[in-house]
Amino acid sequence: MGNRGMEELIPLVNKLQDAFSSIGQSCHLDLPQIAVVGGQSAGKSSVLENFVGRDFLPRGSGIVTRRPLILQLIFSKTEYAEFLHCKSKKFTDFDEVRQEIEAETDRVTGTNKGISPIPINLRVYSPHVLNLTLIDLPGITKVPVGDQPMDIEYQIRDMILQFISKESSLILAVTPANMDLANSDALKMAKEVDPQGLRTIGVITKLDLMDEGTDARDVLENKLLPLRRGYIGVVNRSQKDIDGKKDIRAALGAERKFFLSHPAYRHMADRMGTPHLQKTLNQQLTNHIRESLPALRSKLQSQLLSLEKEVEEYKNFRPDDPTRKTKALLQMVQQFGVDFEKRIEGSGDQVDTLELSGGARINRIFHERFPFELVKMEFDEKDLRREISYAIKNIHGVRTGLFTPDMAFEAIVKKQIVKLKEPSLKCVDLVVSELATVIKKCAEKLGSYPRLREETERIVTTYIREREGRTKDQILLLIDIELSYINTNHEDFIGFANAQQRSTQLNKKRAVPNQVIRKGWLTINNISLMKGGSKEYWFVLTAESLSWYKDEEEKEKKYMLPLDNLKIRDVEKGFMSTKHIFAIFNTEQRNVYKDLRQIELACDSQEDVDSWKASFLRAGVYPEKDQAENEDGAQENTFSMDPQLERQVETIRNLVDSYVRIINKSIRDLMPKTIMHLMINNTKAFIHSELLAYLYSSADQSSLMEESADQAQRREDMLRMYHALKEALNIIGDISTSTVSTPVPPPVDDTWLQSSSSRHSPTPQHRPPASVPPPGRPPAVRGPTPGPPLIPVPIGIAASFVAPPIPSRPGPQNVFTNNDPFSAPPQIPSRPARIPPGIPPGVPRRPPPSAPSRPFF
Repeated sequence: MGNRGMEELIPLVNKLQDAFSSIGQSCHLDLPQIAVVGGQSAGKSSVLENFVGRDFLPRGSGIVTRRPLILQLIFSKTEYAEFLHCKSKKFTDFDEVRQEIEAETDRVTGTNKGISPIPINLRVYSPHVLNLTLIDLPGITKVPVGDQPMDIEYQIRDMILQFISKESSLILAVTPANMDLANSDALKMAKEVDPQGLRTIGVITKLDLMDEGTDARDVLENKLLPLRRGYIGVVNRSQKDIDGKKDIRAALGAERKFFLSHPAYRHMADRMGTPHLQKTLNQQLTNHIRESLPALRSKLQSQLLSLEKEVEEYKNFRPDDPTRKTKALLQMVQQFGVDFEKRIEGSGDQVDTLELSGGARINRIFHERFPFELVKMEFDEKDLRREISYAIKNIHGVRTGLFTPDMAFEAIVKKQIVKLKEPSLKCVDLVVSELATVIKKCAEKLGSYPRLREETERIVTTYIREREGRTKDQILLLIDIELSYINTNHEDFIGFANAQQRSTQLNKKRAVPNQVIRKGWLTINNISLMKGGSKEYWFVLTAESLSWYKDEEEKEKKYMLPLDNLKIRDVEKGFMSTKHIFAIFNTEQRNVYKDLRQIELACDSQEDVDSWKASFLRAGVYPEKDQAENEDGAQENTFSMDPQLERQVETIRNLVDSYVRIINKSIRDLMPKTIMHLMINNTKAFIHSELLAYLYSSADQSSLMEESADQAQRREDMLRMYHALKEALNIIGDISTSTVSTPVPPPVDDTWLQSSSSRHSPTPQHRPPASVPPPGRPPAVRGPTPGPPLIPVPIGIAASFVAPPIPSRPGPQNVFTNNDPFSAPPQIPSRPARIPPGIPPGVPRRPPPSAPSRPFF
């Protein structure tokens, strides 16, 4: 076993396993352990019971082990067991252990044969065991029973692979001797995850139940169907022995007697049986842990470093210390203010790459959403001209006016300015909503103290609502100021002289021709001839056209649509549709694309729709106006204007257009400034300077800084993990890595494991010589002997031997060497061979000397 430090390795891994399991996480470490794999009723549970020397595992027909059982065997002077889920209770009656396993299994899986990957942790202290950590896994089954799902075979397979695929796990592949070894599911699964055979140990059970006249000697000697680490045979109690309550110690004695008395196994009895298996597993697990130490140490150190910063504040933690509470309160309020400012002003750390948030969303409201809302209330040309004509006529009264009246201009302009109130107030509401979201996200870091988080959110949100009222009052005041005086001397105002020379067309100031305004993916929802057809394209919007391509490389252009006479309208999304849709159409009732009067464009979210609409506005494509008036009312109001009135209407129309542009420009500039000053900047200042005072006045410090139960549990778990990691590193640091250990056995020919499930293991027709015969006598053989192989086969791998150099002269063979640790000791053969080796039966003469290396057939 080596030094005392190495003997502490397995208990160390057990401690780590318990610490991490109780915390509810594995700490991302694959701890060395032994996974027991085998078919249903292969005898896995019996092997484990033999290790412990007690009956403690559930018994029955069908699938009994339905949850992984992590069994930690620990050498101790007293004998008892304890479960991780009820650690305070020590079980001295192992019947109670069985009942607890059954109850805990049923608690998670139900009582009707269900399975679960959640393990049960059981630790057994006993003077009769060696330190081992094993995992008893559910048996491989094919047919579902009870409540088991139809894919039970794949579920169990996935569960087993989850444990044995880890490089740190040794695999104990259990196969009964009375089944075909080449079809062993356990060995096949082990081969999948351990193709080199470095981690797989074979166990053959039920040797006493083989048919009379057959034995498993060739398998146990690792000559037939070899494994790199070989096989160990065991004899478990029969069902009759279990029902008769046969003592396990007596069963172990019977097992020893079986191997000593059986003619096929007596020569290797010291390498068979449960005690030898337990000792071998203990040695190999210890060596496996020793080999894993460097990687385990580096992982432990990296985990320790990652925890150290958080644990530093918990080391001398006293929950009721008022100094600590004051310090924590100050730090959290300060951090809350910093986080709020970072989310508004932007920051390079913790950047959200999935969606816009905080200041970016507010910027979008200022420069995309608000301008879009302003343009949406763009006046309808016919309605505006009609209103202007009514205003002129009503001002002139019974007289026919010779000049264009100023009062008509003022009346129309004021009416347009009043319309700015609704989108301006809506902009404030959008910003308030975004600020509330920012506050909630910033308060998430206060989750350790629920009362503090609740009070902070309430105080800051109340302050924002208060500032909202003042901001809205200020914005309405700005609009009222604009209404109070119409400044016709503004430098950008065109004046009466220029207004009379302007054309009647709307003055759409387009961007620079060919300037790209936006690119992105959109779905054309009605492109197919079939209703409801859709296809996604890459769209490019410029100041003059809308083009779409097959992909973002923009090599294959599908179509280019000029923006002249185009407008946008909203489209209701379908009943089953998740997309948000808007449409582009031609105001002159022409087809927009092929035979379509309108193109329906779909986005994933309403935000994307609004953003695209804002981009179209920049290109001069405006939304459609809602026609509230019915056709009859419109016909009643239709009239023909005389030429003089028409000129006056045109002049005022141009003046209104010019002045409204000035007002819109001013409001678009002042709105973000007003909101930033009165709401956002004030909120930042409030958080930094006054929030702490409000918190102190709202509640006492003790109640504010009362920890949540989750936080207290998290702190305890973190400290426990930290100390477990530190202790593990200390123990590992004291271990001498110069411990004597057995080398890994050489590779063997295990291609038999790659065969299909239908292949049967070959029937042994002979056994190779297990000893060196005396000189002058040919090696002993049993049964008909085949001719020599054409290609030499390594000794100990195939059940045959190499032919002598000169077939006609039998002589002493070379010494039979075998590196396998489980090979048979030398012995004298029981009887001489009847036929010399290398000469097939029935051949009457010897081969000619000229061809000594290849006999005739």
